[in-house]
Amino acid sequence: MDRLFFVRYLDELQKIMSENREYLIDLDFVVGDGDLGLTMSDGFLAAYQAGKDYPETDIGKMLYSAGKAMSSAVPSTMGTLMASGLMEAGKVLKGKTEIENEDIATFFMAYEEGVMNRGKAKVGEKTFLDGLDPAVEAMKASFAEGDELSVVAQKAVRAAREGFEKTTTMIAVHGRAATRGEASRSLKDPGAAVALLMMIALQKTV
Repeated sequence: MDRLFFVRYLDELQKIMSENREYLIDLDFVVGDGDLGLTMSDGFLAAYQAGKDYPETDIGKMLYSAGKAMSSAVPSTMGTLMASGLMEAGKVLKGKTEIENEDIATFFMAYEEGVMNRGKAKVGEKTFLDGLDPAVEAMKASFAEGDELSVVAQKAVRAAREGFEKTTTMIAVHGRAATRGEASRSLKDPGAAVALLMMIALQKTV
Protein backbone atom coordinates (compact mmCIF):
# COMPACT_ATOMS: atom_id res chain seq x y z
CA MET A 1 0.00 0.00 0.00
CA ASP A 2 1.16 3.53 -0.69
CA ARG A 3 0.15 7.01 0.54
CA LEU A 4 -3.25 6.66 -1.14
CA PHE A 5 -4.34 4.33 1.66
CA PHE A 6 -3.96 7.16 4.16
CA VAL A 7 -5.52 9.64 1.76
CA ARG A 8 -8.58 7.37 1.62
CA TYR A 9 -8.50 7.04 5.39
CA LEU A 10 -8.40 10.82 5.85
CA ASP A 11 -11.31 11.07 3.43
CA GLU A 12 -13.33 8.56 5.47
CA LEU A 13 -12.39 10.47 8.63
CA GLN A 14 -13.66 13.79 7.35
CA LYS A 15 -16.85 12.14 6.09
CA ILE A 16 -17.65 10.32 9.33
CA MET A 17 -16.89 13.38 11.45
CA SER A 18 -19.19 15.45 9.25
CA GLU A 19 -21.95 12.83 9.40
CA ASN A 20 -21.65 12.70 13.21
CA ARG A 21 -21.15 16.43 13.75
CA GLU A 22 -24.44 16.95 15.62
CA TYR A 23 -23.90 13.79 17.69
CA LEU A 24 -20.47 15.02 18.82
CA ILE A 25 -21.85 18.49 19.51
CA ASP A 26 -24.57 17.01 21.71
CA LEU A 27 -22.10 14.80 23.60
CA ASP A 28 -19.67 17.66 24.09
CA PHE A 29 -22.38 20.13 25.12
CA VAL A 30 -22.91 18.11 28.31
CA VAL A 31 -19.27 18.23 29.44
CA GLY A 32 -17.61 20.95 27.33
CA ASP A 33 -18.44 23.91 25.15
CA GLY A 34 -20.22 21.96 22.43
CA ASP A 35 -17.83 22.69 19.58
CA LEU A 36 -16.34 19.21 19.17
CA GLY A 37 -18.43 18.28 16.14
CA LEU A 38 -17.36 21.40 14.27
CA THR A 39 -13.74 21.01 15.33
CA MET A 40 -13.52 17.40 14.16
CA SER A 41 -15.38 17.86 10.87
CA ASP A 42 -13.48 21.04 9.93
CA GLY A 43 -10.15 19.71 11.18
CA PHE A 44 -10.18 16.38 9.42
CA LEU A 45 -11.47 18.04 6.24
CA ALA A 46 -8.39 20.28 6.30
CA ALA A 47 -6.18 17.25 6.94
CA TYR A 48 -7.74 15.35 4.03
CA GLN A 49 -7.36 18.26 1.62
CA ALA A 50 -3.69 18.67 2.58
CA GLY A 51 -3.05 14.94 2.21
CA LYS A 52 -4.90 14.65 -1.09
CA ASP A 53 -2.94 17.50 -2.63
CA TYR A 54 0.45 16.58 -1.18
CA PRO A 55 2.92 16.36 -4.09
CA GLU A 56 5.39 13.78 -2.71
CA THR A 57 5.16 10.01 -2.23
CA ASP A 58 6.62 10.02 1.30
CA ILE A 59 3.80 8.80 3.55
CA GLY A 60 5.25 10.27 6.72
CA LYS A 61 5.76 13.72 5.22
CA MET A 62 2.22 13.66 3.86
CA LEU A 63 0.76 12.79 7.28
CA TYR A 64 2.85 15.48 8.97
CA SER A 65 1.62 18.02 6.42
CA ALA A 66 -1.97 16.91 7.06
CA GLY A 67 -1.44 17.37 10.79
CA LYS A 68 -0.04 20.86 10.29
CA ALA A 69 -3.04 21.78 8.17
CA MET A 70 -5.41 20.49 10.84
CA SER A 71 -3.56 22.39 13.55
CA SER A 72 -3.96 25.64 11.60
CA ALA A 73 -7.61 25.01 10.76
CA VAL A 74 -8.78 24.13 14.28
CA PRO A 75 -6.37 25.51 16.91
CA SER A 76 -8.60 24.44 19.83
CA THR A 77 -7.49 21.98 22.51
CA MET A 78 -8.97 18.89 20.82
CA GLY A 79 -7.99 20.08 17.36
CA THR A 80 -4.39 20.49 18.51
CA LEU A 81 -4.40 17.04 20.11
CA MET A 82 -5.69 15.33 16.96
CA ALA A 83 -3.22 17.26 14.82
CA SER A 84 -0.40 16.24 17.17
CA GLY A 85 -1.35 12.60 16.63
CA LEU A 86 -1.09 12.96 12.87
CA MET A 87 2.21 14.81 13.10
CA GLU A 88 3.75 12.20 15.42
CA ALA A 89 2.61 9.43 13.07
CA GLY A 90 4.18 11.38 10.25
CA LYS A 91 7.50 11.49 12.08
CA VAL A 92 7.43 7.74 12.71
CA LEU A 93 6.51 6.82 9.14
CA LYS A 94 8.80 9.39 7.50
CA GLY A 95 10.76 7.92 4.61
CA LYS A 96 8.21 5.24 3.77
CA THR A 97 6.59 5.23 0.35
CA GLU A 98 5.02 1.79 0.85
CA ILE A 99 3.57 0.25 3.99
CA GLU A 100 2.78 -3.25 5.19
CA ASN A 101 -0.46 -4.05 7.01
CA GLU A 102 1.33 -3.95 10.37
CA ASP A 103 2.34 -0.34 9.70
CA ILE A 104 -1.28 0.62 10.31
CA ALA A 105 -0.82 -0.42 13.94
CA THR A 106 2.41 1.60 13.96
CA PHE A 107 0.43 4.60 12.70
CA PHE A 108 -2.09 4.39 15.54
CA MET A 109 0.56 3.69 18.17
CA ALA A 110 2.38 6.83 17.07
CA TYR A 111 -0.91 8.74 16.94
CA GLU A 112 -1.61 7.77 20.54
CA GLU A 113 1.90 8.76 21.58
CA GLY A 114 1.51 12.16 19.95
CA VAL A 115 -1.79 12.81 21.74
CA MET A 116 -0.39 11.65 25.10
CA ASN A 117 2.72 13.81 24.78
CA ARG A 118 0.72 16.90 23.88
CA GLY A 119 -2.19 16.45 26.27
CA LYS A 120 -0.31 14.95 29.26
CA ALA A 121 -3.23 12.56 29.81
CA LYS A 122 -3.12 8.87 30.65
CA VAL A 123 -5.37 5.93 29.92
CA GLY A 124 -8.11 5.76 32.56
CA GLU A 125 -8.57 9.53 32.88
CA LYS A 126 -11.76 9.63 30.76
CA THR A 127 -10.35 11.05 27.51
CA PHE A 128 -9.87 10.22 23.84
CA LEU A 129 -7.19 7.75 24.93
CA ASP A 130 -9.76 5.51 26.61
CA GLY A 131 -11.30 4.85 23.22
CA LEU A 132 -8.08 4.71 21.22
CA ASP A 133 -5.81 2.67 23.50
CA PRO A 134 -8.06 -0.44 23.66
CA ALA A 135 -8.32 -0.32 19.87
CA VAL A 136 -4.54 -0.09 19.46
CA GLU A 137 -4.01 -3.01 21.82
CA ALA A 138 -6.64 -5.07 20.00
CA MET A 139 -5.00 -4.22 16.69
CA LYS A 140 -1.56 -5.31 17.87
CA ALA A 141 -2.93 -8.59 19.24
CA SER A 142 -4.90 -9.24 16.07
CA PHE A 143 -1.85 -8.71 13.85
CA ALA A 144 0.14 -11.03 16.14
CA GLU A 145 -2.48 -13.71 15.59
CA GLY A 146 -2.09 -13.35 11.84
CA ASP A 147 -5.55 -11.94 11.18
CA GLU A 148 -6.47 -10.37 7.86
CA LEU A 149 -6.67 -6.57 7.81
CA SER A 150 -10.47 -6.58 7.70
CA VAL A 151 -10.57 -8.67 10.89
CA VAL A 152 -7.99 -6.43 12.55
CA ALA A 153 -10.15 -3.38 11.82
CA GLN A 154 -13.28 -5.15 13.04
CA LYS A 155 -11.63 -6.03 16.36
CA ALA A 156 -10.34 -2.46 16.70
CA VAL A 157 -13.86 -1.08 16.29
CA ARG A 158 -15.21 -3.49 18.90
CA ALA A 159 -12.47 -2.58 21.40
CA ALA A 160 -12.93 1.16 20.80
CA ARG A 161 -16.68 0.83 21.36
CA GLU A 162 -16.11 -1.06 24.61
CA GLY A 163 -13.59 1.58 25.69
CA PHE A 164 -16.04 4.38 24.89
CA GLU A 165 -18.81 2.70 26.90
CA LYS A 166 -16.41 2.10 29.78
CA THR A 167 -15.83 5.85 30.17
CA THR A 168 -19.11 5.90 32.12
CA THR A 169 -17.18 4.23 34.97
CA MET A 170 -14.45 6.90 35.11
CA ILE A 171 -14.12 10.25 36.84
CA ALA A 172 -12.92 13.01 34.49
CA VAL A 173 -9.46 14.39 35.24
CA HIS A 174 -9.11 16.91 32.40
CA GLY A 175 -11.17 19.72 30.91
CA ARG A 176 -14.45 21.17 32.06
CA ALA A 177 -15.84 17.77 32.91
CA ALA A 178 -13.25 17.49 35.69
CA THR A 179 -14.98 20.30 37.59
CA ARG A 180 -17.96 17.98 38.09
CA GLY A 181 -15.93 15.51 40.14
CA GLU A 182 -17.92 12.38 41.00
CA ALA A 183 -20.86 13.68 38.95
CA SER A 184 -18.76 13.25 35.79
CA ARG A 185 -18.59 9.48 36.26
CA SER A 186 -21.85 8.55 34.50
CA LEU A 187 -21.19 10.69 31.41
CA LYS A 188 -19.84 9.30 28.17
CA ASP A 189 -16.62 10.95 27.07
CA PRO A 190 -16.86 12.81 23.73
CA GLY A 191 -13.16 12.29 23.00
CA ALA A 192 -13.52 8.54 23.29
CA ALA A 193 -16.43 8.81 20.84
CA VAL A 194 -14.03 10.44 18.37
CA ALA A 195 -11.65 7.49 18.81
CA LEU A 196 -14.49 5.07 18.04
CA LEU A 197 -15.38 7.02 14.89
CA MET A 198 -11.71 6.88 13.85
CA MET A 199 -11.81 3.07 14.04
CA ILE A 200 -15.08 2.89 12.11
CA ALA A 201 -13.44 5.08 9.44
CA LEU A 202 -10.53 2.62 9.35
CA GLN A 203 -12.92 -0.28 8.85
CA LYS A 204 -14.59 1.58 5.98
CA THR A 205 -11.20 2.31 4.41
CA VAL A 206 -10.11 -1.31 4.65
